[in-house]
Amino acid sequence: MSNQLLIIKNITHEGPGLLEPLLDTYGITTDVVDLSQGATFPDPQNYGAVVVLGGPQSANDATPTMQHQLQQITRIVQSGIPYLGICLGMQLLVKAADGRVLPSPQKEIGFFDADGEPYNIVLTNTGKNDPVFAGLDDTIRVFQLHGETVELAPWDIELLATGLHCHHQAVKVGANAYGLQCHFELTRAMFIEWLTIDHDLKQMDSRQFLADFEAFRKAYSATGNQLLHNFLTLANLA
Repeated sequence: MSNQLLIIKNITHEGPGLLEPLLDTYGITTDVVDLSQGATFPDPQNYGAVVVLGGPQSANDATPTMQHQLQQITRIVQSGIPYLGICLGMQLLVKAADGRVLPSPQKEIGFFDADGEPYNIVLTNTGKNDPVFAGLDDTIRVFQLHGETVELAPWDIELLATGLHCHHQAVKVGANAYGLQCHFELTRAMFIEWLTIDHDLKQMDSRQFLADFEAFRKAYSATGNQLLHNFLTLANLA
């Protein structure tokens, strides 16, 4: 197995963000594949770990691209290849493990819910002891951007973190396949770009959103860097 990292983009503007400088720091080589530009999800057996990023699609889409992606993620889980799925990448992981993807009780968008409360995820007892959350608090403030959620299969999926409105926020399938519903990879440049592209974010007050991000950015970046470092470490890449 290679020590190269495979990064799957489901839409061009949702990139690896905070992950990129870490890859440079550790000298990790990557293969970045953009499925939205017609690329094909390559054989995961050729990589040491896989990261699947978010996108506006649904894991329930019947498109050939989505069906092939699910097949490849199933192979990843069966082979024990370290996997990290963010947002759509998390939903694909759960569906590949025989869970369900369905509409969320309410859309989660931004840093605060409709009552003005920050979006947080709370680690379960299992999550508190999992290496992917090493060095982090039991309650973690996050950025959300999703309208679907997951229902876990009855086997081999562990719930690592929960949320107030959308219960299933972080999961683990098998030994080392992880999924997080929230986004923790954003850089300032990515966030500004998303504000001009994403349908839901474009409906919001961009100035207020950017102010919210700036007020939170130091802690947000520290969390993202720690999570990503932890994943690269358990994947034996860092």
